Amino acid sequence: MGGGEQVTKKDLVTHVAENADITKKQAGIAVDAVLNGIKDTLSKGDKVSLVGFGTFSVKHRKSRTGVNPHTKSKMEYPSKNVPKFKAGKGLKDAVL
Repeated sequence: MGGGEQVTKKDLVTHVAENADITKKQAGIAVDAVLNGIKDTLSKGDKVSLVGFGTFSVKHRKSRTGVNPHTKSKMEYPSKNVPKFKAGKGLKDAVL
């Protein structure tokens, strides 16, 4: 995995299967379970902290007025919640 190219979910499943010595089907179930767990936790407004890797959280963005670059007219962007990720020390050190 890696090497300057984009890694897809399929690549991640293959990596997990090979490194955990399980089938791709089992790895797919595991990867889906992890991703759904993170998504479900964030949808409740809670954080997911993976020590050494990072923290997933939800940030609230206030409404704001912007400008449409094509028409130059003002537009109102509504407030919304957005996912946020802060890399942990272990992940930061790994990509140096």
